[in-house]
Amino acid sequence: MRWSDPDSLGHVNHARALSLIEDARLAMAEGDRGVILARLEVDYLRQLYYRVGERLCVRSTVTRLGTRSLTVHQELLQDDAVALRADVVMVLFDFDTDTSRPMTDAERAHWSRYAET
Repeated sequence: MRWSDPDSLGHVNHARALSLIEDARLAMAEGDRGVILARLEVDYLRQLYYRVGERLCVRSTVTRLGTRSLTVHQELLQDDAVALRADVVMVLFDFDTDTSRPMTDAERAHWSRYAET
């Protein structure tokens, strides 16, 4: 967590919590800029609090691999309890044509590493 994440009462702002799970998705993508966010569904289950030096845990699992998109289920945990649960649809995107594109075999293999077992 970053010093700028909480409000004056020490609660982490809801938008800042979304950036924490976004960071986890970007780590999964390993810098691939060929995916864009298409849908984000979030349940806030409990408040997050800023604590100096504390590291939060984000669990991320690919729950669906489609032809042109994938779905990632994420949970943000603090004190071993889920504080935020999100389902995220990401679309493979061609920025030259400004349209979605099919997932390559290499991309399917990459994202499959994160699939539910």
